[in-house]
Amino acid sequence: MKIGFYPRLAADGIRKNKRMFIPFILTCAGMVMMFYIIMYLAVSSVLDPIIGVETMRQMFALGSWVIAVFAAIFLFYTNSFLIRRRKKEFGLYNILGMGKRNIARILFWETLIIAVVSIALGLVAGIAFSKFAELGMVNVMHGEVTYDLSVSGSAVVRSLQVFGVIFFLLLLNSIRQVRFSSAVALLRSENTGEKPPKGNWLFGILGVVLLAAAYYLAATIENPVAALFVFFVAVIMVIVGTYLAMISGSVLFCRLLQKKKSYYYKPNHFVSVSSMVYRMKRNGAGLASICILATMVLVIMASTACLYFGEEDAINSRYPRDIDLEFRFDELSDFSDERIQTLQDGVSEELEARGVTPENAYCYRSANLYGVVRDDGVEVNSALISEAEAINSSYLFYFVPLADYNAVMGTNETLADGEALLYSYRTDFDSDQISFRGGESFHVKKKIDAFTGSGDTAMDMLSSLMLVIPDLETGLQQIDSIANYNGSKLLQMKWICNFDTEMDTEGQIRLYHALTDTFTNDAVKEKLGYTAVYTSSQDFEREDSYSLFGSLFYLGMILSLVFLLATVLIIYYKQISEGYEDQARFAIMQKVGMTKREIRKSINSQLLTVFFFPLLLAAIHMCFAFPIVRKLLLMFNLSNVALFAATTGISLFVFAVFYTIVYRLTSNAYYKIVSGAREDK
Repeated sequence: MKIGFYPRLAADGIRKNKRMFIPFILTCAGMVMMFYIIMYLAVSSVLDPIIGVETMRQMFALGSWVIAVFAAIFLFYTNSFLIRRRKKEFGLYNILGMGKRNIARILFWETLIIAVVSIALGLVAGIAFSKFAELGMVNVMHGEVTYDLSVSGSAVVRSLQVFGVIFFLLLLNSIRQVRFSSAVALLRSENTGEKPPKGNWLFGILGVVLLAAAYYLAATIENPVAALFVFFVAVIMVIVGTYLAMISGSVLFCRLLQKKKSYYYKPNHFVSVSSMVYRMKRNGAGLASICILATMVLVIMASTACLYFGEEDAINSRYPRDIDLEFRFDELSDFSDERIQTLQDGVSEELEARGVTPENAYCYRSANLYGVVRDDGVEVNSALISEAEAINSSYLFYFVPLADYNAVMGTNETLADGEALLYSYRTDFDSDQISFRGGESFHVKKKIDAFTGSGDTAMDMLSSLMLVIPDLETGLQQIDSIANYNGSKLLQMKWICNFDTEMDTEGQIRLYHALTDTFTNDAVKEKLGYTAVYTSSQDFEREDSYSLFGSLFYLGMILSLVFLLATVLIIYYKQISEGYEDQARFAIMQKVGMTKREIRKSINSQLLTVFFFPLLLAAIHMCFAFPIVRKLLLMFNLSNVALFAATTGISLFVFAVFYTIVYRLTSNAYYKIVSGAREDK
């Protein structure tokens, strides 16, 4: 054969099937572009001056792997549409004498052409749009904008490596499908019907049970730590349950429609339902894939947008004052009034020397430890706590002396020995008695509604219980001994002092660094009697929070765009492939009197019958995911339920509008095929 014979056949095959290949090439190019942009942002030197840049780089490195894995899975899925369309052509080649090895050479050149074109387009687009992405990222993270254009060699190389491997695997999969199919099977690949799946009632019920169980877990979970573990289990259950329910459910649904004669025996319903029955398995799988992708888009868009627009709430929750000081102690005896007064005087002298007048200040002593609530008391010994208990039943207990509580809150509460005031955070605790195994027992005299504490409770994922007791040194001796007998210091003791200043951002950050340098000095520690100090500044930490929330939001938007692109392509190929399969049936129907207007009605009937069901189910998934995602947002100190509800509602509305537009556009392509319009050659 002449040189160039196989490349010409491959190029001719792509040209003749451009309706199928062009969207695939553009999608591949889009995946390459997104991957390059993520890798470019992960190594961009423009972001170096931004505080928290390392956090951002880790987020984008993780995002690049997510895109790579998703691209591999998704391109395998969409490539199956191309191979299914080409099998008839390959079967004809085989009957005319072309061997499977010759067909494999055509597939090699087709894959090579598609790979070169899509990777080249993707890299060019990625380089062109990388600067816009960088500018957007800097703006989101409140950094300084520069307009120097650069190309990341490492991002280019990594893109070539990742997508080179993906296209190689696609080639092997295509060759495998042709290699193990006979010429007759290849010729009839587009006309092969599907048998109804056996045991569809069983699989359908199993799918519904899995979905119901996942919904129950998501709706009833209370502990944020448990939510983190349950979330991944629930996601797997939802994915499997959705596929089982929609594949089997589509069969049952079509049969029910066929049995309803008043509905089925109408021109617009008869053809659409018959078409769905013909490809019931693939129809259900395709709709399930659309549903899962839609749910992923909604969860990512709603949660990352909530984090970004609620970052100020999260910062104020974690850092309630401009300057937060936390001094640690080793022994309960260090909590005496005299020692704390000495420390407070030392802090006041340092602030006075720097000309700072603290405002809205509050200072108090606190001791805390982790424990698991059982029926017979609270267990604080970690050696006796199971992993399941640590995940589902653990609390963070805070103990505050009554004198400090009254001073902070401006109250005049009184307590007898063994009594306590109780404040619960992120939990409802109804018992009026709290007993620690082998330690003290406290009777809850009164439940209080609020306490102006540190950001520790907001930062910690666990629910917390604060007990105001008469005195720490005498009230916690037994608990302290229990916590210490195994050699580890479980009871943490600290004096917290938080205050505002009238200083601007730069002045506040300078004060933060100065206080850090002063109080971390060993001589100062020995003089004032504490063992360690932790300082934080709201303005300084704000920059790091902008980096975290900004990178999450930006990465979320990019991943949402990738998943949207995948959704569009699945919808498009679903319409196109089904259009070619239905073309002959609609041609027969037109010969017996079916008009093009009735064809349009039939298409609209199919739209209303099944196509919006994935969107409805995705909305249901999102509603039940709302509680568990809200718990996960607590990891980022975000507890603004109204904001998350608003971002969820907006995301759902925007996606529904987008979904409708995409369907209407792709349904026109389906209509042109089945109504007898000339197919592009």
